[in-house]
Amino acid sequence: MTNPIDISVVVPLYNEEDSLPQLVEQLLDAMRPTGESFELVLVNDGSIDRSGEVLARLSSEVPELVCVLLRKNYGQTAAMAAGFDISRGKIVVSLDGDLQNDPADIPLLVSKLRDGFDLVSGWRYQRKDAALRRKLPSRIANRLIGLVTGVSLHDYGCSLKAYRREVLSDMRLYGELHRFLPVLANIEGARITEVKVNHRARQYGNSKYGIDRTFRVLMDLLTVWFMNRFLTRPMYVFGSGGIISILGSLLVSTYLLFLKLFGEDIGTRPLLPFALLLGIAGVQLFCFGLLGELQIRTYHESQGRPIYRIRATLRGGCRVSDS
Repeated sequence: MTNPIDISVVVPLYNEEDSLPQLVEQLLDAMRPTGESFELVLVNDGSIDRSGEVLARLSSEVPELVCVLLRKNYGQTAAMAAGFDISRGKIVVSLDGDLQNDPADIPLLVSKLRDGFDLVSGWRYQRKDAALRRKLPSRIANRLIGLVTGVSLHDYGCSLKAYRREVLSDMRLYGELHRFLPVLANIEGARITEVKVNHRARQYGNSKYGIDRTFRVLMDLLTVWFMNRFLTRPMYVFGSGGIISILGSLLVSTYLLFLKLFGEDIGTRPLLPFALLLGIAGVQLFCFGLLGELQIRTYHESQGRPIYRIRATLRGGCRVSDS
């Protein structure tokens, strides 16, 4: 990355041709008065409308605009990852391209970030969406995510967030984990907070989210829960379950053995297949734990990925380096 700038604004787009001119205008109105160097990184995630053509025209008119055109629709996580990789800012801000997030809130998030935080998440405290179809499920999901992960935020679904560059460099995005960026940042030891931001009703097009989003969130939640608790120690969860199953199998088998020695028929007892099932399951879980440990070592070593993060180094009471 050459010639770093102060702030990069990353916006994933899918079929937003009508909102694009206003979006760019509002972003410029929000960023130019700050006096900081900035770029607008707009990622076209394989739109099937005229979004690509509109971006091409805008890029010739706006020098701060960087357009990224993906070959097909990869999904919001991939589009955000592409924008993060292309961006050069020391601070990266993300938001949606449908004009529901207010670009005027960007300086507020950046200011809060510079108070000593690594990630600042927006909170749409007066959300302009349907109460039963969007707001209620979102509120339940936020409570559930906070309970499971230990990272309590009012609004995980708000795309308006500000990040320090080093935090994004530590994270690897895949699947559909863009919803859980604060959790992934927390795994890396980031300091996280949230601020209230504006939210506006959709002006153009339709929402890209359907009912299937609920099931994807639940599956991703299980993934981030495991990563948050056992990323560097998978043997703790698989191995513990395996040992408990093996011990249970041994206890039941010992009991059945005593019954057999005293002349009782154990061939028709349900405990016999149960003991066998516990033993087989225990061995499999223990082996999964061993394989998981090997995979984790490969994951960290192949990427040169450390198992710790240093925030700062002090010598003689003086700060000599930051990370």
